[in-house]
Amino acid sequence: MAGGAAAVAALLLSGCASGGPDAGSTKPGHAAPQTLTVYAATSLTATFDKLGDAFEKANPGVTVRFTYNGTSTLVTQLSQGAPADVLASADEKNMANAVGQKLIAGTPVDFATNVLEIATAPGNPKDITGWADLAKAGVKVDVCADGVPCGNATRAVEKATGTHLAPISEEQNVGDVLAKVESGDADAGVVYVTDVRSAGSKVTGVPFPEARQAVNTYPIAATSSSKNAALAKRFITYVTGDEGQKLLADAGFGAPPK
Repeated sequence: MAGGAAAVAALLLSGCASGGPDAGSTKPGHAAPQTLTVYAATSLTATFDKLGDAFEKANPGVTVRFTYNGTSTLVTQLSQGAPADVLASADEKNMANAVGQKLIAGTPVDFATNVLEIATAPGNPKDITGWADLAKAGVKVDVCADGVPCGNATRAVEKATGTHLAPISEEQNVGDVLAKVESGDADAGVVYVTDVRSAGSKVTGVPFPEARQAVNTYPIAATSSSKNAALAKRFITYVTGDEGQKLLADAGFGAPPK
């Protein structure tokens, strides 16, 4: 009997040392840790930070890591092998580019819309009242570059109105445009309604009706390289569900097209 007990003990010790079936498992009632990497347009920063916190609370053990930039930059990074599970784009054109490069799994889902707004220094010292004022002499305006969703929307408004802007520079995302306005390097910047709202007292917003000429639709999708496909799908469902849509609406985003 003593020999049998010793053999059983040896087997148990061996199982522990070699990482048996329970090695690395979490305690009962605790989910295994998971990390979801989300690439998202800069204009989503404040809203997705809140949404990520809410998603983590609803999914114990999950950590959401965001990388924010202009969508065109994010697509380039994905094409170069950058690891991400989800792409949230500020326009359909760049998402279509990602789909064309086979960087996306499944069909993208529209989850929000957004329109442009002018951001000025607090109090609007240059007395900018609308789009045409951005083309006046002495007004230093900053915009997004071509290819970036906010830049594409700006060009669409220029074309629709026949107004040509002469920006002091062209940025790769709306965050950089806001920074130029907040620092005083620019008198005005063309960003989104949601960016003006999230900036608070740092800028003054000037809406303009011509912005309806370039409504941006925001699609979201899992990447084809994701190793967390089920979790990516769960996050997308959360963004497009009631709680995600409420957070987006509270930030000033419009509802996705029907």
